[in-house]
Amino acid sequence: MAAEWEAAAGGGEPGAGDAAGAPEDGEALASEWEAMVGQEAQTSLPTQNGQSQERILNQDEIDSLLGFSVSDDENNERSGIRAIINSALVSYERLPMLEIVFDRLVRLMTTSLRNFTSDNVEVSLDNISSIRFGDYLNSIPLPAILAVFRARQLDNFGLLTVDSNLIYSIVDVLLGGRRGTSAMRVEGRPYTTIERTLVQRMIEVVLNDARAAFAPLTEVDFDLDRVETNPRFAAIARPANAAILVKLRIDMEDRGGRIEMLLPYATLEPIRKMLLQQFMGEKFGRDNIWESHLATELWSTKIEVSAVLDEMQKPLGEVMKLKVGDTLLLDTGPDGAIELRCGPIQLTHGRMGRIGHNIGVRLDAPLSSAARKSVMRFT
Repeated sequence: MAAEWEAAAGGGEPGAGDAAGAPEDGEALASEWEAMVGQEAQTSLPTQNGQSQERILNQDEIDSLLGFSVSDDENNERSGIRAIINSALVSYERLPMLEIVFDRLVRLMTTSLRNFTSDNVEVSLDNISSIRFGDYLNSIPLPAILAVFRARQLDNFGLLTVDSNLIYSIVDVLLGGRRGTSAMRVEGRPYTTIERTLVQRMIEVVLNDARAAFAPLTEVDFDLDRVETNPRFAAIARPANAAILVKLRIDMEDRGGRIEMLLPYATLEPIRKMLLQQFMGEKFGRDNIWESHLATELWSTKIEVSAVLDEMQKPLGEVMKLKVGDTLLLDTGPDGAIELRCGPIQLTHGRMGRIGHNIGVRLDAPLSSAARKSVMRFT
């Protein structure tokens, strides 16, 4: 076999070495294969018939024969076949705000679940990763409860998975189980209506906390759509679609379990620009101290307001003939309406009068809508 391999790799056909590579590479592969065959002959085990049992190559030896380097694959995660497999995935690290949102979710869940269970609950964030939706469905350990929820403002769905350990722990805590003992787990039976109802109440608490966690970033309501126990009925995206997987660990003294929240990238696409921010204030660009100072100064700002008695249009020739002492007749009476303006913006109108030795204007209407909009744009 070694001779056949050497002939095929080194020069079995004319010009084969020139087309496939240097002849030295074929000789090196042939010698390596011969050494391995020799090693197999030394370590072969006799069978009942007296014949030697062939040895099966492991993955490292196959990679060595095919030219793959394990060290190179570990150092370069996006090289070779691994880059082709993960080409459709986007790392969650490109969305920095996700970590802030889910850190806030952990703090909110710790408080809300303590109130929900009346027990000492600790919630921790295990990790945030990217995964294909089909791979995640195949990796869910059964039995489990899968809650499909809808992100109303984002017009898409998400998935919340509660493992069996947490299900039995929540049921045991809510029904008055004795502390210090682990929850009894019964294998091979479906979840009862009471267990599903209690877990559904906990899921609604988690979704409400998720809405509060996203609130500083954007307004989004997570509504529970349905609860499933079969992953095939919880399909919310194509198997090849990428998604964000968030794993949360919930500990209640010596009991607890895991909650996994999966959000497809299609769900997060409407708020992708917000998730790309480096910090929360980048979205608002606001400073409360500066806002209060600006509002205080606006009240004491002086502006020039003009009272327009009347307007008329004259040809340029007549205007050029005006001399000192000429009289312009206005088309308005003593009781006519006077328009108040601030630059080109019309504020309101009123009537002209006299206050002592000064001429005054009595307002007949509040500020116009155009004036209020200009004030809002300025502030």
